[in-house]
Amino acid sequence: MIRAENLGVYYESDSDRRDDFKSHVHRIIRGERRNDIFWALKDISFTGYAGDVLGIIGPNGAGKTTLCRTIAGLLRPNRGLLEVKGNVSALLSLGTGFDKELTGNENIYLNGMMLGFPRHRIKELLPLIQDFSGLGRFLDQPLKYYSSGMKARLGFSIASVIDAEILVIDEVLGTGDMEFKEKAVQKVWELVGEAGMVLVVSHETDFIKDHCNRALWIDNGSVRASGDPEQVVESYEELGAGSKKPKKKKLSRLKQSSPGAGEEIAIEARDLSLEFKLEGKPFRALDSLNFQVYDREILGIIGPNGAGKTTLCRTLCGIYKQDRGELRVNGAIAALLSFGTGFNPQLSGYDNIYLNGMMLGIPKYKIRRVEEEIIAFSELDQFIDQPVKHYSRGMRSRLGFSIASMLQPDIFIVDEALSAGDIAFQEKAAARMQEMLKEAKAVLLVTHSMKIVKKVCTRALLMDQGRIIFDGDPLEAVETYRASVKKKQNPVLS
Repeated sequence: MIRAENLGVYYESDSDRRDDFKSHVHRIIRGERRNDIFWALKDISFTGYAGDVLGIIGPNGAGKTTLCRTIAGLLRPNRGLLEVKGNVSALLSLGTGFDKELTGNENIYLNGMMLGFPRHRIKELLPLIQDFSGLGRFLDQPLKYYSSGMKARLGFSIASVIDAEILVIDEVLGTGDMEFKEKAVQKVWELVGEAGMVLVVSHETDFIKDHCNRALWIDNGSVRASGDPEQVVESYEELGAGSKKPKKKKLSRLKQSSPGAGEEIAIEARDLSLEFKLEGKPFRALDSLNFQVYDREILGIIGPNGAGKTTLCRTLCGIYKQDRGELRVNGAIAALLSFGTGFNPQLSGYDNIYLNGMMLGIPKYKIRRVEEEIIAFSELDQFIDQPVKHYSRGMRSRLGFSIASMLQPDIFIVDEALSAGDIAFQEKAAARMQEMLKEAKAVLLVTHSMKIVKKVCTRALLMDQGRIIFDGDPLEAVETYRASVKKKQNPVLS
């Protein structure tokens, strides 16, 4: 179904074919004239057959997203051969083609028509998409209120239900909760059973080993290994996700966070409540939350999509104002609430370091002091002068985390932004959060990675339907969460 031979794709900064009008204007204003050529893919060769679930792994910046965009027809190869036999449905990033001002239901029609399907066909599929997404009343809510996980649910539901022979998924399932990931896997196998093909990009190597029949490891735009998922993943992890020095598996070298906290309160919430309007009726997104976060704590916030985790983060940052209760925040907050928040896609990564820093209220001279440290930590040296619009989600995640964490906030909030990072960067970011407790008062981490919660967090909140279900030991919080998912899936047995 897919045949690639010596496939090559490059980005040329001064090319009319790849840059839009805004990019040219920005370069003219800055007096730039560049002719740099960067080969994102170099001599890629592989074959994908009907019935394949092909997993693609590799570090951020390896070329995985460029390969997906090329297969989907969004980029033209500069050299080599690419044959794609069949209709392609691609889910390339969270919210691609979505309008944040429109509701979930309206975005189903928008996305469907962008994929070339008539309105009457989308109307026929609407109940199926609605049911599969599991978003219920949220489908009548504007997308600007959705969390990353909710956008992932909606995007996957549309892409997988629309008739297609080839489904391309680029690192989206990482933001889905436990229950939805299992539904997504079942849907993947349904498509394969109909003689289709699925191509999955993921940094969750366990997912690749468990659900793919073949794997492709890409590094620096070239194929490093292909074949049996177990063997390819083992090689990838042993080499430290692309680094030259051998390294053990992800998070295994990271020191376990010590339990306990200080005596100073960094955040205190009393009877914190917030309501939205859904279908004209009140919906309580946060329902009477009571908790305290102390200094020297790394607080993990877990739970299903739509539980209120992102709403809580936005409320702590002052983006939302609670309807009831009290909220006290002792210190300055730096928050990484989603991939590329505050980035200008036309500007380079370097320019966005200053843009993001100043949006966080940091003076330009202070950003200048740490700019080299930010670039070094992100490991995006060779990409830093490229427009951010060419970055993958993992690269944006790297840059966003590096900026926010290096500016030494009192309280650091990360809302599901590490899921797109590769193995090496997730370990590096986790270690950085532990180090930050020497300077910052507290770190709050929203994630669907239970491994990170158990290894890094000193305490965890489990949320569901706007309420705190559990508050305490991270290991116990994860087990309670898993038990609740099993209970929903097997209500009779439970």
